[in-house]
Amino acid sequence: DAAAAAIARWRRTVDRVTAPRGGTPTDAQVLGAVNRAMPARGIVVCAAGGLPGELHKLWRATDSTSYHLEYGYSCMGYEIAGGLGAKLAAPEREVVVLVGDGSYLMLNSEIATSVALGAKLTIVVLDNRGFGCIHRLQAATGGAAFNTLLDGAPSIDLAAHAQSLGAEAIRCEDVPALEAALPRAFKAKRTTVLVIGTDPARGTAEGGAWWDVPVTEVPRDEAQAAARAAWERGRQRQRAGG
Repeated sequence: DAAAAAIARWRRTVDRVTAPRGGTPTDAQVLGAVNRAMPARGIVVCAAGGLPGELHKLWRATDSTSYHLEYGYSCMGYEIAGGLGAKLAAPEREVVVLVGDGSYLMLNSEIATSVALGAKLTIVVLDNRGFGCIHRLQAATGGAAFNTLLDGAPSIDLAAHAQSLGAEAIRCEDVPALEAALPRAFKAKRTTVLVIGTDPARGTAEGGAWWDVPVTEVPRDEAQAAARAAWERGRQRQRAGG
C-alpha cells in the first residue's frame, strides 16, 4: 500500500512538470509531449547532458527494451548513431532520438547514413542555444557562465542542416506544435528531425537527487561561499544516509 501510494504521488508530480504551459518550454515538457505520443512499442534513445536525468525520473517506458540510455560516460554525440543502431536491431519498431543542440552539433552525420539505409528515425532536437546542463552546473557551484550559452554565436538553422543531410525537418515553435508534428513524423518513411527551442536554465528539481560536484574550499565571493555551504550540507546528509 505504501509503495502504491508513493507511485501515485510521483505520477502526479510527473504529470504536473511535463504538462505544457506558456513560454519557452522546459526539457520536461518536451519529454512529456513525446512520451504521450510515443507508439506502443517505440524505443527512446538518448545520452548526454541534462536529458538522461530528466528521462530517468520522468519517462514511462512501455517494456524492458523500449528505453535505451547511455549514462556512464555522458557520451555527447552517441544519440543519433545509437538510434541508428537500435533501428537496425529492431527495424519493425519506431525509434525516437532525443538530443540537445550541443550533442547534435558534435555528431549528426549518421542522419545521412539513416537516410541512405532507409533506417528511418524520428529525431527531436531540444535547442537551448548552448550547453544548458553545464550552465546550470556552473551556477550551482558558484561559478559564472563560461562559454555555455551561445547567444553571441551565429544563429544555426538546425532544421535546414538536417534537410541538407537528406532528412525531413519540422520547426516547432512550442509544445502544441510539437504534439501536432509528432504523428506526422511517426508516419513518415524517411528520417524526420523536429527542432524545438527550450529553456537552458530550468531543470526538474523534483525527485531529490543530489549531484556530488565539489565546490572550491577557497571561495572568492558570496555565491561561491553559499555553494560551498550547500555542498557541505549535502555531504553531511549523504554520510548520515539521507
